[in-house]
Amino acid sequence: MSRRTGLILDFGGVLTTSVPACAVGFDRRAGLPEGTFLSVITKDVEGAALYADLERGAVTQAEWNERTAALLGVDGTNLLGRVLEGLHPEPSVIAAAQAARAAGTKVGIFSNSLGTEPHDVYAGYDFDQLYDTVLISEHYKMRKPDAEIYTIMLDLMELPGEACVFVDDTARNLPPAEELGIATILAKDPVDTIGQMAALLGIPLNQQV
Repeated sequence: MSRRTGLILDFGGVLTTSVPACAVGFDRRAGLPEGTFLSVITKDVEGAALYADLERGAVTQAEWNERTAALLGVDGTNLLGRVLEGLHPEPSVIAAAQAARAAGTKVGIFSNSLGTEPHDVYAGYDFDQLYDTVLISEHYKMRKPDAEIYTIMLDLMELPGEACVFVDDTARNLPPAEELGIATILAKDPVDTIGQMAALLGIPLNQQV
């Protein structure tokens, strides 16, 4: 097999610090039992459906804020911004992605949307300047792990699945990529993630991180 020449990156938890850690911090600040926020958006039937709708762009962030806050029993003002207060860039992975791009790898962003108003989680990450293509799920009314959106991402990359590596911090988002021949990495630790990226792309990435 020829060298893989495409790198597809999730945003939250890959190019950023841990999203679950932010959720724990929010619970503490809000006086909620640890794990409450994540439980509401993943296990509560209404909360999980609302979060999926946010990712698909079926509800606005402002609407999600108010409706999810009601489930949590907290104030809805800029809820998402408050939850993600501690989210920061992960410089080592960002630098590795740029090293890959400098070596000729096409690099794309593939993110489930969280909306941009009132809180723009993507602000300051310079997507237009630093990456070759960007797919934000709300623009397609789908979300990972919907199978069709992975095909759309490959179309935007202008590469076959066998030429690409996909990095995501959520395990359920990987199988649809694997079905298309994409090599996958479950992001847990930046050092490990960068090592796997370098191995699959066949290029050194650590000298600039």
